[in-house]
Amino acid sequence: MGNIGGMEIAGLLILALLLFGAKRLPEIGRSMGQGMREFKNSVTGVTKEIDDVRAELESPVSVDTTTTAASREHDSV
Repeated sequence: MGNIGGMEIAGLLILALLLFGAKRLPEIGRSMGQGMREFKNSVTGVTKEIDDVRAELESPVSVDTTTTAASREHDSV
């Protein structure tokens, strides 16, 4: 077992080009990158934190301005 050198990498790239074609290679690379990114995020738990932050930013703070003096009298502390 030897090290992988430049010639071996070039051979693999030429083989991939012949098998899949020039139009399909960018799509394959993009989908592989997206899959690796999703896997990394699921392992580290980054997506949960991002979803939590997005939920906080998207939901505006609601302020109840319809409180009247009569309704405050009914609320006991």
